[in-house]
Amino acid sequence: MNPYRTHNCGQARPEHIGQRMRLAGWIDTVRDHGGVIFADLRDHYGVTQAVIHDGELLKGLGRESVVSVEGVLARRDAETVNPKIATGEVELRAESLDVLSHALHQLPLEVGQSTQTREEVRLKYRFLDLRNPAVHRNIVARADITRFLRAKMEELGFLEVQTPILTSSSPEGARDYLVPSRKHHGMFYALPQAPQQFKQLLMVSGFDRYYQIAPCFRDEDARTDRSPGEFYQMDFEMAFATQEDVFAVAETVLYAAFTEFSDRRVSPPPFRRLTYAETMLRYGTDKPDLRNPLLIEDLTGFFADVDFAPFRNKPVRGIVAPDCAGGPKSFFEKMLAFATGEVGMKGLGYISILEGMELKGPIVKFLSEEKRKELIQTLNLKVNDTLFFICDMPRLCDRMAGQIRAELGRRLGLTDEGAFEFCFITDYPMYGLNEETGAVEFTHNPFSMPQGGMEALETRDPLDIKAWQYDIVCNGVELSSGAVRNHRPDIMLKAFEIAGYTQADIESKFSALFNAFQYGAPPHAGMAPGLDRIVMLLTGQENIREVIAFPMNSSAQDLLLGAPGPVTEQQLRDVHIKIR
Repeated sequence: MNPYRTHNCGQARPEHIGQRMRLAGWIDTVRDHGGVIFADLRDHYGVTQAVIHDGELLKGLGRESVVSVEGVLARRDAETVNPKIATGEVELRAESLDVLSHALHQLPLEVGQSTQTREEVRLKYRFLDLRNPAVHRNIVARADITRFLRAKMEELGFLEVQTPILTSSSPEGARDYLVPSRKHHGMFYALPQAPQQFKQLLMVSGFDRYYQIAPCFRDEDARTDRSPGEFYQMDFEMAFATQEDVFAVAETVLYAAFTEFSDRRVSPPPFRRLTYAETMLRYGTDKPDLRNPLLIEDLTGFFADVDFAPFRNKPVRGIVAPDCAGGPKSFFEKMLAFATGEVGMKGLGYISILEGMELKGPIVKFLSEEKRKELIQTLNLKVNDTLFFICDMPRLCDRMAGQIRAELGRRLGLTDEGAFEFCFITDYPMYGLNEETGAVEFTHNPFSMPQGGMEALETRDPLDIKAWQYDIVCNGVELSSGAVRNHRPDIMLKAFEIAGYTQADIESKFSALFNAFQYGAPPHAGMAPGLDRIVMLLTGQENIREVIAFPMNSSAQDLLLGAPGPVTEQQLRDVHIKIR
């Protein structure tokens, strides 16, 4: 028989009344009602109230001490029933109490309010932070979601395969984490940014459907939706597959997971398909939040024959915001402050539509009567609409318009908070120009198949070539990137040549993959939805660190264990390193 407990702290129910039981857990709260002490015991499963008549049992004990309490379960008085917890109808009438572990009386944070504590304190005392039921539930939810995703992938015929953590360094878009070799002087392993080459090698090895919950390591700066250092993704790859085959799997698994773990409305399959060019023009970002109904209009052509100097020879975008023309002046002042402050625009012009379809705004005087009518008709403007204008250099205009669209949606309350809206972004450019050097470089995954194959690489302007690359986006969060892979060595050589790589570079940096392709490689495709981001969305968190058990801070430091930290001179000697 277990000496610590017969039941857990979330099990007690009215049907157990009269039974003798022993509970073990942390002392959550203590309330002294003049000789009768009510102590809440908390464990992984829940909270049960213990009633203690002998105050000596708790003498010297601070909150968060660990105890084992024995007694008889009884029904609470009607006025003390707590409907907020599953055990709220009962209480344990304590007869004995064993102290299993003392906690210091001065706690560095209040467990129940830990989420309101400074992040550096929360992360340093993460073991206390994780006792907060609200934080604890996130980690439990992560386990439940992970188990569900695994089951769905197995159901669809995918085989789980673990790939190496120590591998070779390769240029995949971010800085590698390097690990020095003790046995091979001056040589380094790298932690994988993703299992990219391994999963392609598995397809070449004859496996048909692979997946794993894969750890990935990238030396990148933190964001609210990106953890510095380590993250996890549900990586999968399919042989003899097209883009649509990958989409069908992603739709099946993600729709099932989001409907299982959320009460929100989930956009059903097939998810919307938007091209990269379309989403940048209409939403100002390749991570569009489709819950916001506002769209960006291209007004460059409209203003081509309008004599308004600020819009001359530059792209112009417009956003129609409904029902705000008659709003307070402060609304427009705050939008202007946001545009010039956070976005970096020189200004934010607008035209309001008043009663009688009268146009009001500083730009109106530059429009002829015919152009005013054309604007109303083209954009289907209505009374009380306001048309906001964004104009800047081509490389900035769409991004700025996207930020204004998002802010208008937020300020006007247009974003549907009760929904998960999915979409695929397709047809990414294969190449782009490096802003500093002007050189042609890959814009996405270099292992992707170009649309048009070898013919496109040999006959088209590289900047016009699209790749079989795609992202999946939910509520403005990029959940996954993926691609139809390049499985032919001749196309691989040509694609990398355009980006400035020689055959020697490829044979050096991607030797295993390039060599494997010489021996018969099937067409293959895949993607890798981010597990951390999926859990973040499903638990309603705004910061990814809330769904990671032991996260680093925004400076890539583990405040709990003190990493990164110093090592001894002998450790450095063992791996042949001298610190400059």
